[in-house]
Amino acid sequence: MTKEIAVIGAGRIGSVIADMLADTGDYTVTLFDASSEIIAALQPLAGVMVRQLDITDDAMLAQALHGKFAVLSAAPFYLTARIAQAAVKAGVHYLDLTEDVASTGRVRALAQGARTALIPQCGLAPGFITIVTSWLAAQFDTLHDVSMRVGALPEYPSNMLNYNLTWSPDGVINEYCEPCDAIVDGVMRKVTPLENVQEFSMDGTRYEAFNTSGGLGSICEMLEGKVRNLNYLTIRYPGHAHLMKFLLRDLRLAERRDVMKDILEYAVPGTMQDKIIIFVTATGHKDGAFMQKSYASTIHGMDIGGRPRTAIQVTTAAGICTVLDMLAKGQIADAGFVYQENIKYESFINNRFGRVYAQG
Repeated sequence: MTKEIAVIGAGRIGSVIADMLADTGDYTVTLFDASSEIIAALQPLAGVMVRQLDITDDAMLAQALHGKFAVLSAAPFYLTARIAQAAVKAGVHYLDLTEDVASTGRVRALAQGARTALIPQCGLAPGFITIVTSWLAAQFDTLHDVSMRVGALPEYPSNMLNYNLTWSPDGVINEYCEPCDAIVDGVMRKVTPLENVQEFSMDGTRYEAFNTSGGLGSICEMLEGKVRNLNYLTIRYPGHAHLMKFLLRDLRLAERRDVMKDILEYAVPGTMQDKIIIFVTATGHKDGAFMQKSYASTIHGMDIGGRPRTAIQVTTAAGICTVLDMLAKGQIADAGFVYQENIKYESFINNRFGRVYAQG
């Protein structure tokens, strides 16, 4: 019997989530969005129904979730708590992609005593990066340092930012502006975004990586007291952090995020030619020896349902679809708050959706 799923947010990621799930034949998906223009432009696969929905209307939202197995939020992070609260009231499992720390805190509070699962941060970062880091850390007897780096990058940058829009500008701005979780000298603390710029090479290409917010998820809590240093860095091409600091700090656009978003959407083109880089490095002791272990992967776009999809679309959608699939199969807890670091890497990577990450 197919399971009925609601996907809220029919943008670049939500539409791919709906298609990936429906393509299996195991899920019937209703894709919701507030924008009539976005809905009119959609060409969903068979098995996907499309409906307009005002998420701020509690009665409409409750009706949309009635009878569903789960709701998957691909909506902007500031709508996270509203959708999660409606899911709890409806007795529906809840999954999202948010990288916003405060939103995840509200979801965790809602999970207290919930009879269904609430699983935030199910995308690439946080999400898969948390799962693979937990798996890598478990291979040591004692940990020393862990560095998590992820980048969604254009293949062929052609502007001074060395960047193209490949996902939500709201999310990009948020991660560049909000304080970042880290463990420094064994203590969990907040560090400044766009700082701690590091340069490295992979496959002959130079990159930089720097502090951004949200990508760690809740793994700081799991590893506090067990690791000396732990950080999450976003990967870009060299020079990007410097220019972003000029825009957000010197021009004070961090205080006018709507203006910053307008600038990015107007001036920075999107691209279908992107790649995802995942690079996790851990050091520690194993069998009495001081060792380093790394996980490195580069993932490119692919066809889904006979249509070309970008790397960020594929990896983000595959992350949340994998967790949903594992939930449906009884492989993870089905009530309360579910931490990404408690999801087994081996089960994830062998899932029909999770195999996307194995291509790198």
